[in-house]
Amino acid sequence: MLRMIALSLYYGIARNLPASDAYYSFGAGIIRRALCKVIFARQGENCNIEHGVFFGNGKDIELGNNSGLGINARVQGPLVIGKNVMMGPDVIIYTKNHNVNNTNVPMIEQGELEPKKVMISDDVWIGARVIILPGVNIGKGSILAAGCVVTKDVESYSIVAGVPAKKIKSRLES
Repeated sequence: MLRMIALSLYYGIARNLPASDAYYSFGAGIIRRALCKVIFARQGENCNIEHGVFFGNGKDIELGNNSGLGINARVQGPLVIGKNVMMGPDVIIYTKNHNVNNTNVPMIEQGELEPKKVMISDDVWIGARVIILPGVNIGKGSILAAGCVVTKDVESYSIVAGVPAKKIKSRLES
């Protein structure tokens, strides 16, 4: 019951409050953080849920300490985000997809596939307008360049960019 109240308050009011760093935010980030603490499966300390974030019912989402969901992010569970993860605006994380296997049935009538968990490790920087597809694992210390579409797992300490995202450098190289 408390979860349903928190969801109603989030989508009815808190989601539309100003960005956390706005001069006139009046504690909007604190309000969103408090509501999401009730909504999410787990939320660490000092998390930031920004203006306009959509996360469905949020029940399969875990957010680690010092991590955030960027302005207008659209995420779905099952999703695990580690500690110290930065997220730019307009990021989309999908865990579900449509079934398209039967060419004798219109795709719209085939339903959805089972969700595939997305795992984002600690100390990751997700740039603006990144799209992460179902079942992807993002390794520790990685950087996802703005606008990339991540279709496959990303090795730890990698910098990836492009559509589809490809490794362009390792942060371990000097």
